[in-house]
Amino acid sequence: MSDDDDDDGGNSDYKRELRALQVELVKLQRTLIESNARVLVIVEGRDGAGKDGAIKRLTAHMSPRETRVFAPSKPSDRESTQWYFQRFVPHLPSADEFVVFNRSWYNRAGVERVMGFCTKSDVETFFDTVVDFEALLIRSGLELRKYYLDISRAEQKKRLASRQTDPLKAWKNSPVDAKAIAKWKDYTEARDEMFRRTNHTIGPWRVVRADHKKRGRLALIADLLDSFSYKGKDKRIVRPDRDIVFAWSPEAAKKGLLAH
Repeated sequence: MSDDDDDDGGNSDYKRELRALQVELVKLQRTLIESNARVLVIVEGRDGAGKDGAIKRLTAHMSPRETRVFAPSKPSDRESTQWYFQRFVPHLPSADEFVVFNRSWYNRAGVERVMGFCTKSDVETFFDTVVDFEALLIRSGLELRKYYLDISRAEQKKRLASRQTDPLKAWKNSPVDAKAIAKWKDYTEARDEMFRRTNHTIGPWRVVRADHKKRGRLALIADLLDSFSYKGKDKRIVRPDRDIVFAWSPEAAKKGLLAH
């Protein structure tokens, strides 16, 4: 069984590390609940980047009462007439809640832009307002973490092809998949502009190099844990691999750390 399989078998070191990090997540959530914290984790990435698998491992042993995952679908006709952020607001966390967005308002900077589902004016309005919107949320007390799972073109092609033959992944198949590969360059340019224009001091982007699924999952969880103070943190376990997860910066982009 290869390391990139979607289950967690076949690698005892990985299973041991994952379990240890999940124990830390339980500790973290206990502290978050005690402090009435509101946490929002945004997970973005190209089709096939491994968002579903990473989120599954992140939330697997967290409290179902205080943990939610929201995956936005295509906006309805009514939602299309609303303020862009309006349909996301009802899904934001309340006190004690840990919420993960599997894709988010950043659809506008990515798939909606590349696939022509919105106008250039819509995109510019988004860029002009999203940092202020996030700042309002953060200043209200919300804890925001933004992660982008970054994969190579070859890896994306391999993963999307596997969806065609695996019946357990049939629900993931979409006409957009083929276009995602054909529009690789457009998505790359959209990603890079998104980072440049939406990375801000209190809402920075974290990049996870995700060609290696399991290492990426471990690095994301460790980095998330590292970003919080909580009771009983075991720093021997919470050690993010900085070759895999790092803060986006213009310098990181110039060094070629992102897939092109």
